[in-house]
Amino acid sequence: MSTAPNPPEGSRDARDEPGRQQQPPRGSIFAVPAPIKRLFDKFPLRTYPANELPLRAPRHRDENVLYVFTTDEGVRNGAPSFNPSCLKWQTYLKFSGIQFRTEASSNHASPSGALPFLLPAVTTGDTTKAVPRVPSAKLQRWCMSNSPSSIEEPGDLRYEAYLSLLDHRIRRAWLYTVYLSPHNFPSLAEPLYILPTSSSAFVRLTTAHTLRRAAEAELLKFSAVINVERLYKDADEAFDALEMLLGQNTWFFGAERPGLFDASVFAYSHLLLDEGLGKGWVDTRLRDMVIRRTGLVMHRERILREYFQASPSSYELSGEQDA
Repeated sequence: MSTAPNPPEGSRDARDEPGRQQQPPRGSIFAVPAPIKRLFDKFPLRTYPANELPLRAPRHRDENVLYVFTTDEGVRNGAPSFNPSCLKWQTYLKFSGIQFRTEASSNHASPSGALPFLLPAVTTGDTTKAVPRVPSAKLQRWCMSNSPSSIEEPGDLRYEAYLSLLDHRIRRAWLYTVYLSPHNFPSLAEPLYILPTSSSAFVRLTTAHTLRRAAEAELLKFSAVINVERLYKDADEAFDALEMLLGQNTWFFGAERPGLFDASVFAYSHLLLDEGLGKGWVDTRLRDMVIRRTGLVMHRERILREYFQASPSSYELSGEQDA
């Protein structure tokens, strides 16, 4: 397929001349008949202003907005998210001194298919301009670039090893406790993740099945069968190791300021100690493991007091969600 040759050097293509419009050759099917052309010359096309944003779109685009699992009441109170992944980054943004507000959302709205994600504030006057969303995998780097005083993570060689305790042992026990436990699923997962999705019984049943299957599939990646006692034993050992690591320090690894590791621990310790989560803990085995660790309890209370102003739990369902 041949291409049109470039114009000779030093010449100007007529298309580049400002204000000049090329006319179709006479006899072309694109040529506009003279009577119609004169009609449109008298009634030129009008350019309408851009459509307004949808009603649910953020109106105050001068703010950073973190989209997390929460409720409308939780948004108003600035309460911690009821999801560990969301709460981890919600807390880290607070540690970084970044001003933001939370907004209730779901995985379907996320560019990565998972919450949380951040919609940065618009710094120009054009609030209709699309702003790239920041998924959780890029939130730490974004915070370091936008924080008034970025957090320097500890260079301790044990950092990754202890982080794996949270990402694997404690997370696996959390997945079973919330999504697969026959006692906690109706009291935690159902009111937090299922009832708010729809008033349709079929949709709620489908959502519940999907959540349980996803949790089961995640656990089966590490073992051919789900050994509940082993899950709890591994989690108990992990919490014991974290308690010893914290020791008498205010923050993990003896840091002067809390960092991402502190936020990661708080994401689980706070939710496990929160009596107002959902309809309450029924199977308390995982929760009791944290209660027995005084250092972790004090660490959680310290963060609540200093960064959340001891925000009350705000996970009660509205009347519409209870329908």
